[in-house]
Amino acid sequence: MLPPSILSRSRAKLTPYYALLPAEGIVKSTLPAWAKTVARVQAAPQIGARFVQMLLEIEEGGGTRGPISDGLEHFFYVLHGAVDLRVDDQRAQLSQEGYAYVPAGVPFEVQAATAARLIWLKRRYEQIDVPAPAPLFGQRADVTPRPGDVEGAFTQHLLPLDDVAFDMAVNILSFRPGIYFDFVETHIMEHGLYMLEGQGIYYLAGDQHEVQSTDFIWMAPYCPQFFFCTGWGETAYLLYKDVNRDVQP
Repeated sequence: MLPPSILSRSRAKLTPYYALLPAEGIVKSTLPAWAKTVARVQAAPQIGARFVQMLLEIEEGGGTRGPISDGLEHFFYVLHGAVDLRVDDQRAQLSQEGYAYVPAGVPFEVQAATAARLIWLKRRYEQIDVPAPAPLFGQRADVTPRPGDVEGAFTQHLLPLDDVAFDMAVNILSFRPGIYFDFVETHIMEHGLYMLEGQGIYYLAGDQHEVQSTDFIWMAPYCPQFFFCTGWGETAYLLYKDVNRDVQP
């Protein structure tokens, strides 16, 4: 027998324009190149995305079985715990709210110093006539929040804002209670959005959804979107988008 109201309680929604995926509905996957690791795939080409995003849950001592070099560019953001990351000949320990960018074709290894949860994003790099970016490591606390167009909204740019070598942006947007966008966005950039904390209402292609910490949202290009921060505390989310490339007919 189905538990009472199990279908009406689900907030999951998949359309050609967006997907809302609460964490509890994303089942475990295993990855051949990773040991003692559970992967929960949030975005993939099968959903319509042009990138892949996963939530990795790594046991202490787990991680990659060896160097990974798949020709893609990668971005990691640590939600909990700590991992040791080796990128080519560079090593760094990423603790909670630490992040790293791995250029396309550069081998990397990840080992969990403690049990860890992290966002892993990967995509094909679009080369132009400038040198590709170098590996980059950072910490959220070291990135100055920039005020948005609306008072009470802030953006932290985890990757360099004005460097056209980067074909992706990964930002943290934060909102004080009651703050919202001042217009409905419709633009060419695709999005992957992970709710870090708080709650709100997201307008997506004519639908309104209550969203909360650990939810994931994929937005296709030109998906009409709008966010309103509800609740008593600040809301923040990690946001990927493709940037800095010309549009091809």
